[in-house]
This record gives sequence, C-alpha cells and structure tokens, in this order.
Amino acid sequence: MKALVIEDVKKAVVKEVPPPEIDQDGILIKTMANGVCRSDWHVWVGDHGIIQPIIGHEFAGIVEEVGSNVKNFKRGDRVIVPFSGSDGTCPHCIAGNTHLCESFLVPGTAYQGGYGEYVGVPKGDRNAIHLPESLNYADAAALGCRFMTAYHGIVDRVNVLPGEKVVVYGCGGIGLSTIQIASSMGAYVIGVDINEGNLELAKKLGADSVINSKHLNPVEAVKELTKGGADVSVDALGITETCLNGINSLRKGGRHLQVGVTTKKEGGFIPIPIDEMVISEKSFITTLGIPAFRFPSLLEQVATGKLDPSKMVSGHIKLSEVERIFKDMSDFKTTGTFVVTDYS
Repeated sequence: MKALVIEDVKKAVVKEVPPPEIDQDGILIKTMANGVCRSDWHVWVGDHGIIQPIIGHEFAGIVEEVGSNVKNFKRGDRVIVPFSGSDGTCPHCIAGNTHLCESFLVPGTAYQGGYGEYVGVPKGDRNAIHLPESLNYADAAALGCRFMTAYHGIVDRVNVLPGEKVVVYGCGGIGLSTIQIASSMGAYVIGVDINEGNLELAKKLGADSVINSKHLNPVEAVKELTKGGADVSVDALGITETCLNGINSLRKGGRHLQVGVTTKKEGGFIPIPIDEMVISEKSFITTLGIPAFRFPSLLEQVATGKLDPSKMVSGHIKLSEVERIFKDMSDFKTTGTFVVTDYS
C-alpha cells in the first residue's frame, strides 16, 4: 500500500509499505479520507518524537476485513475512527472516560494511521463507529480530532451557555471548530488570528466579531467588545502568547479552555499569572478528545446539519501534497483545513 512515512524531522516521503495486519479483535479499514491536523505537524516539525512513522488520526473509510471476534462490523461497512481509542480495561474506561484510557490507542501513535491506504484498528468493536449515510468520508474526516475535541471542550468541559461571550485564539482547524460549535449554542463568539483568510472563514462559521492580532492588541479589543472580558477563552494554538492572551481576556470568574499543545519552544511549559487568576477566580481547564458515549451526540448534530465540518475544509488533496501543507502551517499560511482523499 502507499503511505506517507515520516523518516526524519521535516522529511515525509510517500512510499510503498506492507499493509497492516489485524488480530481476532481488529478491523482492517480502507482509508477513504484523512484530515491534515496540526498535531501531525507537531510530529513532522520535531516537537514530538516519531513514535509511529505512519501518522494520521482523522480518518474514515470502508471495512475491508474483520477479525473473528468482531461482532459489530462487516466487510463493506462505512466507518469513522475517533482518535481517542481505548481498550476498555483501565479505571478511566470503566468510569466512562474512554478518551483518557491508559492504553492511549491513538491511530498514528499506537498503530499505523490514516496517511496509509489501509489502517488496522485494534479492538475494532469499541474503536470504530458506523458512519451515517448522510455524511461523506471527507466531511467525516474533517470531524477529526479537532471537531470532537472542540465539542467535548465547549459542551462538556467549560459548559458554554447561550448568551455567553467566547473568545477563540487561533482560527485554524480546532479554532474554527470551536467557533462553529459555540455559535450553534447561542454564544457571542470572537475569533482572533493573524491570517485574514482564517478570520473571514471564522465569520462564515459564526464568529460575531474577529480581531487581527497583528494590528490590534487582542486583549484590549476583547475587553472592549465584551464590556469587561469574555466568559470563556479558548487557546486553540498552544503557544505562550495565545495562552496568556486568552487568560488575560477573561472577566472575573471566567473559564479558560486549553486545547492547543505547545511547540518545542515552550517544551510543554507556559508560565501563567496564578496570583491574578486566584484573585479573579479564573479557571484553567483542559480538554482532549471525546468520551466514546458522547460521540453519537456529535454525529447526530452533524448528520442533521446543525453542525457542518465541511464549511471549514479549504481543499481535498493528494497524499503527496501533505508535506506542502505542513510547510505552510509552519508559516501560518494555511486557511481552513485540508483532507487527503487521493491515495494514488
């Protein structure tokens, strides 16, 4: 099969590799679409180690083969694979928090991912979900980690309410997902970015106001728009500037949602203004993926058209074009998101 293989830092090569094998509990999926995520860029650029050379965790496809123990799927079924996989045995799984499973069965990390023509998903009955007929493969892939993580973060973790003011720092894939979801819930949403194309897309996805932080002090602008500060801030990028700007944009009692993970520059650590946060009772909340039992709720809203991940997709690309997108991500040149649909 063809696959995009990470051979070194900033070196990804399309080559022929053996297809993955599955055991009695696994499902072999023919990949029909895979989203290009900034998490993939983190691996390519060297922020994260290369644990698995065939990455990709935002994919949907067709079941090609099932193991003898698989009960819920058969050859030909259309499926999506939520990136926060689980084994069902750890205390987190038993408590329903499958996205925090100790096994960390993430495609592209624990096993070969969606930048290959085929993916062998372990424990397939619990780690794949039937794809509604109304949702095509590319749109399903656009749900990726970004949409499901944003949904869990906005709905479950910071519990955004109608009428609340939400500011989103970074209008890439995760930020645009967050904007669309928060807007659909009746929030007043502000998008902040340095890319005018992303800001225009943010408005189309429901942002009530946008701020280009190249030209304005975003914290001052947010406080002016919200008459004192946002109820919720979201750092969808993961750099020191966006994290601190998010916290500083909050009113007293506000909630900060951290979605973006750091680059090599931060090395996993960002100093935050603890004293001011304590005095103002600002909350710092994180989010990752989505518990399996919440995924059908998200799929239902997409299937009925209340949420539409396709609106943030800027283009369908070939496997050989992924590295170009990574390079553009390095310079913050990408607008919207991209999905691999051509593995030829």
